[in-house]
Amino acid sequence: MNGLSELIDSLEIKFFKLNQKLIKLERRNTELLEKIKESEYIQTRQSNEIATLRSQLDDLKMVNSLLGSEENKRETKLKINSLIREIDYCIAQLSD
Repeated sequence: MNGLSELIDSLEIKFFKLNQKLIKLERRNTELLEKIKESEYIQTRQSNEIATLRSQLDDLKMVNSLLGSEENKRETKLKINSLIREIDYCIAQLSD
């Protein structure tokens, strides 16, 4: 019986240790999930900021070319032509 009692005690100790490891891993998992959520939020925010900055950069390029900058003249001409086509299309739609 003594051997059986020692075996049960040993199993109880192992079970307790496993349970503690499980609790520790669950806490770590929760922490990592929170970090993932935070990282996703930061990534989304930064993506939005990048899109805004790119839009502002395009606007600045257009303004610079309208002010006489030679660097982006071709892009500005293409954009103006695109806007003219859109206006012509709208006028055609209104005429029908």
